[in-house]
This record gives sequence, C-alpha cells and structure tokens, in this order.
Amino acid sequence: MTVDVGDPAPDFSKPRDGGGTLSLADLKGRPTVIYFYPKDDTPGCTKEACGFRDAWAEVTDAGINVVGVSKDPAASHDKFKAKHDLPFPLISDADTELAQAFGVWKEKNMYGKKTMGVERATFLLDADGVIRQAWRKVKVDGHVDKVLAEAKKLKG
Repeated sequence: MTVDVGDPAPDFSKPRDGGGTLSLADLKGRPTVIYFYPKDDTPGCTKEACGFRDAWAEVTDAGINVVGVSKDPAASHDKFKAKHDLPFPLISDADTELAQAFGVWKEKNMYGKKTMGVERATFLLDADGVIRQAWRKVKVDGHVDKVLAEAKKLKG
C-alpha cells in the first residue's frame, strides 16, 4: 500500500512520547509535516530531528505541526526527545501499520542482507489532512528547508 499527493492521509491513533496517543484528528486544522525515520538516536535520524528542532521558531511562526514516526517504543522516544531537546511529538509505530499505510515499510539491503525497515520519507498534509507533498528516500542535508518552504505555502 502507498499514498500519493492528493490522497487523504491514512487515519491513525498511535502511542506517543510522554504517554497517551496522537491521532490524525489531533493534527487537523493546521498544515502538518509527518516524517518517518528508521531509528532513534542514530546519526541521520538525529540530524533530521535536530534540523526540525533548529528551525522550530520558523515552524511555530508558520503554524505548522511536525510529527516524527519510527518503530521505536515510546520510552525510546522519551529518551531521544530529552537528549536532543526536541519540541515536537514522536509517535511509536511498533507494528509498522502506519509505515505500511504510507508505503514506507520497505525491503532494505544492508551489506548483502535483506531486511525490512522504514524508508526515510516526509509527507506534508494540509489543514484537512490531505497529502500535498511527499518526499521519499530522503537525504537529510537541506531537507528541512525544502519541507518548510512547501509547508509555508499551505499556510499562506
């Protein structure tokens, strides 16, 4: 399964850092960036999360939600968030249901060994939860700037 620009985002309600759950309904009313990343506290994932953190004044000025999603449990998210002072929610997709719904649960080839994992990807939703932009196979460098430039167009 996968989603495309123009599709409504898949509905979800998932455990989040700090306890409780976060659902798609909680995010409606503002443009939302949902980014999928492979694992808490790994080099690329940390760089991406800190990129959103470092642009936080710009994010809040534009009225944009940002949500990170990985397979890690909420307790891991708590540590990752505290260690890097991340100001946005991280949700746990331990069953990979959300990654599969967005089409980012993929076969990967690491050193000749095939495994399943999250393909780094970002989706920009409008205030109604419709996907307006999708970035797949994301390269971290410069990515946050591209996402925020597109997100600001939705707010405008």
